[in-house]
Amino acid sequence: MTDCAPLKVSQIAAAIEQVAPLRLQENYDNAGLQVGNPEMNVSGVLLCTDITPAVLDEAIARGMNMVISHHPLIFGGLKHITGATYIERVITRAIKHDIALYCAHTNMDSAAGGVSWRMADKLSLTDVEPLDPNPEHPTAGLGVVGNIKPTTGNELLQDVKRAFRCTSVRYSGTTQTAVTRVALCGGSGAFLIDKAQRAGAQAFITGEMKYHDFARAYEGILLADIGHYESEQYTKEIFREIIQQLKPHFAVDFAREEANQIHYL
Repeated sequence: MTDCAPLKVSQIAAAIEQVAPLRLQENYDNAGLQVGNPEMNVSGVLLCTDITPAVLDEAIARGMNMVISHHPLIFGGLKHITGATYIERVITRAIKHDIALYCAHTNMDSAAGGVSWRMADKLSLTDVEPLDPNPEHPTAGLGVVGNIKPTTGNELLQDVKRAFRCTSVRYSGTTQTAVTRVALCGGSGAFLIDKAQRAGAQAFITGEMKYHDFARAYEGILLADIGHYESEQYTKEIFREIIQQLKPHFAVDFAREEANQIHYL
């Protein structure tokens, strides 16, 4: 493909799905193209974690006719589109302005090199492997586990707070013992605590845990909840790299109007 040739929505989708095939998504998910014509030429791509009215308005203002998100805008079934919810309003506005909406959610969570792998990069983990390998695709799976230069739990939490730009980190367990092996899962990963322990991790870091999940720290593992958005924010980097490999000088950028939907007082 020459650099001056236009990119179609279907070509960008195919490039993402080569890294994160749709077959890897969980059965409750709704990844893929959600709004738009697959054969439409793309003028530019705006990347985000969540498609919100502000993000869509930004795409329109900047002349970008494709928005790629990590979380699906359309998750449950829609029985009508009347503008009653922000989701319905975004869909209507996207259609009116010929903007394609695409997401790669749990398929990117499971993909080798996906969400949790990017978390591992930010913490300089080595010998990284899937925490919960996919039986049919053993190089893929939810969460990762890897080794880290020996550190204390407290130092690890400080590194995590800096790397993921966290306002705060919720944690339980001792912070004074040595940590050499860390498990990670972007998003809601508390269901992987058992697997993290069996993989020999002294610490498990994810984006969302419930109160009673933290009690598992009594079993000898440091548990940290860094925030759902914070844990997945770097997924946008993966999207950008995929598109730039497809066409190096293509117009692709992170949404400036995106913000964590959760605020801290």
